[in-house]
Amino acid sequence: MEVADIFRAQGEAYRGNHALSSEQLKVMRAIEACRTPVLGGHLDVCTACGHSTPAYNSCRNRHCPKCQCLKQARWISERMERVLPTHYFHVVFTLPAQLRALVLNNRERLFDMLFASASSTLLELAKTPKWLGAQLGITAVLHTWTRELLFHPHAHCIVTGGGLSFDQKRWVATEPAFLFPAKVLSRLFRGVFLDALNTAYQTGGLQFRGG
Repeated sequence: MEVADIFRAQGEAYRGNHALSSEQLKVMRAIEACRTPVLGGHLDVCTACGHSTPAYNSCRNRHCPKCQCLKQARWISERMERVLPTHYFHVVFTLPAQLRALVLNNRERLFDMLFASASSTLLELAKTPKWLGAQLGITAVLHTWTRELLFHPHAHCIVTGGGLSFDQKRWVATEPAFLFPAKVLSRLFRGVFLDALNTAYQTGGLQFRGG
């Protein structure tokens, strides 16, 4: 059973009972049509026995699990090559619900702002001797939807449990179960993000559409 099978079986009923955005509708229909005659294809024929098998085209939608599985595997493999022999922390930075309409109108700008603010916050705290005094390693991934297909932009950060000293001669480790105080982390992130948002607003870098 694949996501596409579920969409094909229950998608029409789900769309009839739920108000979906045009983007969500586009994704569902792309996944439903993926690797089916709807998107066309070709015939693979064995030159030895003549056996033929139809091979249908993929939707290439970035949300399609089948189309993204190979790219995902390659990405994970590349990330694994960079994993350091240390413990890690999972830190999530989430934009508040009040900003979701603004983010929808300025996705690229505010997604960039989210990443920049999250990394700046982590790096700033890490370089402070009180908290660590070293250069962190960070891998960040953007998530824009919840499992219920609700718009919910947030960044998942995998952070090394320590960092390289600024003279690059030793590794400075954190405690296994503690990176930074949550309140300090959240307040700094909020300040950095709001400052960047205010700058974008003052310079006319934001688009406002709708109610």
